[in-house]
Amino acid sequence: MNILIVYAHPEPTSLNASLRDFSVQRLQAAGHSVQVSDLYAMQWKATVDSGDNLAHEPGTPFHISPESKYAFENGLQSPDIAAEQAKLMWADAVLFQFPLWWFSMPAIMKGWFDRVYAYGFAYGVGEHSDRRWGDRYGEGKLAGKRAMLIVTTGGWEQHYGPRGINGPINDLLFPIQHGMLYYPGFDVLPPFVEYRVRAMDEARFAEVSGRLGERLDTLATATPIAFRKQNFGDYLIPSMELHPEVAPGQTGFAAHIA
Repeated sequence: MNILIVYAHPEPTSLNASLRDFSVQRLQAAGHSVQVSDLYAMQWKATVDSGDNLAHEPGTPFHISPESKYAFENGLQSPDIAAEQAKLMWADAVLFQFPLWWFSMPAIMKGWFDRVYAYGFAYGVGEHSDRRWGDRYGEGKLAGKRAMLIVTTGGWEQHYGPRGINGPINDLLFPIQHGMLYYPGFDVLPPFVEYRVRAMDEARFAEVSGRLGERLDTLATATPIAFRKQNFGDYLIPSMELHPEVAPGQTGFAAHIA
């Protein structure tokens, strides 16, 4: 497989860096081809601006979606954006690795999505009619590829449990897994989450990396999260609400998992 790791942590000697290096070595030893987008090392520009469209006329208003579309369709994107899109198209699987900061990913990784997910590439794709609402949520440019989150957090696992004060971890990650990965078509594997990472010694690192290695070994075969597909009968179009007979009585995130 071709595997891309999109990685966000500012410290080269961190636990995250060690886990990233472990993943690269494990995957390469298994015969996979690996690329790493180390966003801090790349000094990735997180903000969307007019420079993302090389054809933007200085002094004129910057309209994000139409300019993103024009730049993507005409080969006029900023080179760093085009390079990351090429990596995504090359990859069979993508690992997104980051520490959980304020209940989400670091801003630099959010900026990667904001800029790389151009109009016509990750959204605004396909037919929009009374029968379909675009190629998204189970379809799209990245359909057939796999994605998995590798997340670290300082909090206890119980803090992110079903009744934990931080909220269930799968609810916190739902906007990323469903809204940012499944939306453009990825098959999303259950996340690898490690808790209380400040309490880490060599013995625990060996145990954690062992469990991560087992997940990496099954990237091609693990069962994805069963998110409901948009255009396959579960949703009313164009309201995009679940049909009344689908998951009756269920609301919230869980209703969108079959």
